[in-house]
Amino acid sequence: MIPFHLAFPIRDIEETRRFYRDVLGCTVGREAPRWIDFDFFGHQLSAHVRPEELGAVRTNELDGDAVPVRHFGAVLPWAEWEALAGRIRAAGLGFLIEPHVRFQGQPGEQGTFFVNDPAGNALEFKTFRDPKQMFA
Repeated sequence: MIPFHLAFPIRDIEETRRFYRDVLGCTVGREAPRWIDFDFFGHQLSAHVRPEELGAVRTNELDGDAVPVRHFGAVLPWAEWEALAGRIRAAGLGFLIEPHVRFQGQPGEQGTFFVNDPAGNALEFKTFRDPKQMFA
């Protein structure tokens, strides 16, 4: 796997640290007063304090859900996906889209859920019983 790098805006370093480290389980990397890096399931995220860059997220309808157009996330093994959904529930955070199976019985069948980080960035977490179906 070749890791990707993604930089995105946030409001506050500490609320971002608590969410990505304590809820999602990401390791904190380098940081400075206006940015913080995370190991996001093997990928590098750089969260930059730029509240003026945050804005309303538009959605598209997909399989009956209003899916945020601007989002990022990770594809996890099924048990990790379920455990992460449990940690989000235990933290008292709401889901933008509750965990469920999309495209059931079709190519690309997947578990999915969406959650917002504290700055309102939408994250999607997916899983596949058959990882070869990711691009089906």
